[in-house]
Amino acid sequence: MAEPAPGRPAPRLVVFCGLPGAGKSAAAGALAARLGLTVIGVDPLEAAMVGAGIERRQPTGLAAYLAAEVLAEAQLRHGLGVVIDAVNDTAEARGQWIRLAARTGARLSWFEVVCSDPTTHRMRLQKRRRAEDPIIGAPTWDSLNRRRRQLAIWRDPRVVLDSLHHTPEELAALAQDAMDGADAAV
Repeated sequence: MAEPAPGRPAPRLVVFCGLPGAGKSAAAGALAARLGLTVIGVDPLEAAMVGAGIERRQPTGLAAYLAAEVLAEAQLRHGLGVVIDAVNDTAEARGQWIRLAARTGARLSWFEVVCSDPTTHRMRLQKRRRAEDPIIGAPTWDSLNRRRRQLAIWRDPRVVLDSLHHTPEELAALAQDAMDGADAAV
């Protein structure tokens, strides 16, 4: 495991997980702005790959996760914190961040963003418009079923943030409080 420079705390690796449309990207961005961290989103990386001409039938999603890991590792090795914005619905996806934290000595924090009301979540998903959607495709409500099942079997510790009654900035404050509490317990 890498050690931080003397006198400097270990950099943060903050991983946001959750279904598309739950509010994960907005919360990740709000926390990054609040703490002065870099956000690395898997979907924009995948859109860049497809936009550069890599065919969608290639494993661009996997490639985007791996590209995010490389970018995050470079930042962490410079002592800079990173916020990862990705669905992270499989044990394999989550495992890469665990291994990255171990390699770099980063303090790893997990947040799963949910929207506890299915009607509101579905409406948000249907209304959202992202720059990458025309390139990589927008997820539909029906396409979330597999991902929903995968996240439901996740048993590892994490902080669950419900976006139903909270703004992204409020979720960021809750996330920061959780990280501060974890730091104080160490």
